[in-house]
Amino acid sequence: MYLSQLISCQLALGVGYIFHSLKYLHMRTTYHSAPFETNRFIGSFSYVFLVMPVLSADPVRAKTLVRANLEKPSSVLQSRMPNIKIFSGTSHPDLAQRIVDRLGIDLGKVVTKKFSNLETCVEIGESVRGEDVGEVNDNLMELLIMINACKIASASRVTAVIPCFPYARQDKKDKSRAPISAKLVANMLSVAGADHIITMDLHASQIQGFFDIPVDNLYAEPAVLKWIRENIVEWRNSIIVSPDAGGAKRVTSIADRLNVEFALIHKERKKANEVASMVLVGDVKDRVAILVDDMADTCGTICHAAEKLLEAGATKVYAILTHGIFSGPAISRINNACFEAVVVTNTIPQEQHMKDCPRIQCIDVSMMFAEAVRRTHNGESVSYLFSNVPY
Repeated sequence: MYLSQLISCQLALGVGYIFHSLKYLHMRTTYHSAPFETNRFIGSFSYVFLVMPVLSADPVRAKTLVRANLEKPSSVLQSRMPNIKIFSGTSHPDLAQRIVDRLGIDLGKVVTKKFSNLETCVEIGESVRGEDVGEVNDNLMELLIMINACKIASASRVTAVIPCFPYARQDKKDKSRAPISAKLVANMLSVAGADHIITMDLHASQIQGFFDIPVDNLYAEPAVLKWIRENIVEWRNSIIVSPDAGGAKRVTSIADRLNVEFALIHKERKKANEVASMVLVGDVKDRVAILVDDMADTCGTICHAAEKLLEAGATKVYAILTHGIFSGPAISRINNACFEAVVVTNTIPQEQHMKDCPRIQCIDVSMMFAEAVRRTHNGESVSYLFSNVPY
């Protein structure tokens, strides 16, 4: 008799707290992700039962155990993402740390070093057998070795998180005997053992077609829109400008979502990293001009474009870039240019650049990659990230 009452009590407590726990966990979690897909979240009863008391016969004690578990959202989050390991290369450890912090898990143990002949050596410091492994790295050779090391160690799936895709500007045969290096990189990643690629703002979206494995090309656009609305007071009187014809689709999308106009600068190059002439198409007079591009290397293009916009009557000029490479004379050019600010994301480390140039500001996109990793691991769609910032 007593045993049957005890079992009935446990069942009643279980049913009562399932829906309470779902609602409470959704409100209390410290990981500010995008809304969970309802069918997957509610269907994850193993996640709910992990915080359910099943051994206490005392209803008061049972309730206390539930609430005690709910007060530990980080451990609950880890229980929601079992069998996942994130490893970082040497190219961007700060971004990798931000990603795992948002996921509520620890960074995997890995040692990278150089032999005396400068060959790269990678040692994975923990078991990855049967795990879903993510590699956050855009240092190509190191990334390839890490992928292969995890694959031959029996990882069930290896995802390469490549914030800035290497050789992306060599995506077509545009002159005699030119290589298509982006295709070569795609082949190398596949042969190394990568099962999935997550990157951001590919220089040419057709690079996704070079792969025979899934590629999620995230957009910085949602984070850029948020920054514009929060930091440019006169954004309603702005005009979005593409520094070349190739970026017309990108700036059109941003202009449409801000409900402002866009302009285009046509440029002619005589050789790489040198611009011969520029022609502005569009009216920027008495407006705040916002230059938007996917990357800037030596910054010759955007600096010349800024001068052209001011000559055409723009009141202020901002530049917003996804990948701030800033090689060679880039920093000195920005310091001598007429920008209000040059805004980049942290797909490439920017700490030193920001010290050298006070005009450079940085948008953190780690939450985009973290949410993409979480959704991929849980088998959810990543389409939400194409138009929303998962804060």
